[in-house]
Amino acid sequence: MKVLIIGLGSIAKKHISALHAIVPAIEILAMRSNSENASIFPGVTNVFSIEDLNLDDIDFILIANPTEYHFEYIKRFSVYGKPLFVEKPLFSGLNSSTNELIEDIRKSGLVSYVACNIRFLDSIIYLKSLISNKRVNEVNVYCGSFLPDWRPGVDFKKVYSANKEMGGGVHIDLIHELDYVYWLFGEPVSARSFYSNTSSLGISAYDYANYLWQYPEFSVSVILNYYRKDAKRTIEVVAEEGTYVVDLLSNTVFYGNEPIYTSEQRIIDTYRVQMEFFINEILKNKFIFNPIEEAYKVLELCIQD
Repeated sequence: MKVLIIGLGSIAKKHISALHAIVPAIEILAMRSNSENASIFPGVTNVFSIEDLNLDDIDFILIANPTEYHFEYIKRFSVYGKPLFVEKPLFSGLNSSTNELIEDIRKSGLVSYVACNIRFLDSIIYLKSLISNKRVNEVNVYCGSFLPDWRPGVDFKKVYSANKEMGGGVHIDLIHELDYVYWLFGEPVSARSFYSNTSSLGISAYDYANYLWQYPEFSVSVILNYYRKDAKRTIEVVAEEGTYVVDLLSNTVFYGNEPIYTSEQRIIDTYRVQMEFFINEILKNKFIFNPIEEAYKVLELCIQD
């Protein structure tokens, strides 16, 4: 198997690690922009021009560069008909050009997948099965953590997450919460949102987001932030018979105050499970799961005027 990766940052390296674990003999090529400053990464061959490639030999293209460049590279490589694996979020904004690109991809039937690794977390999978036939009255989702702790040794104010002009912001950075809500419950009948950046972090990007999604029989509230030092990541489902809470950080499901399911799996482990699913089901069996068109719907719900 041969893979072309666009971007070689921290998230790309997680995917590379997963690929090497699944397919030890895999050949990974990384498209780099500068031959003089390009670093060497074990198990990866640098390329600097599309002319250096034989795309017929490529099994899929993994786009994991900064979000602000996703549109450019998805448009550039989608015309070759090679399956695309795109790191979330799909784009940093919405406009007529992104609409047109999505429509072109839909018409072409291109095989694609947008990363949604939280869908592969054991406790979320368990919850989906658990509530499939239950009457839900209310759902509350919370994800709060401290942005300066995300990347040790790096000035957090210089990374894309903190900079609106680079496509950052908690609303789009933590789109995973909106994605798994969409996966659990489907598309809401209406949606509202509120964003702000008035915390003590002092960044230009939004550091707080609040969503309210309405369904025919219940509503979902989603709160996201960058400034909570004691990290918390939960989903609370208030069902007719009682309340179920998933602690994503411990991968545990509670009913009331009692744990009813737990897994040793951690979020980092979902990258390998996700990649195995992509290779075995989406690539080999052409199974449709979170293609670009679906991820675009979630992005539209995420980025609201």
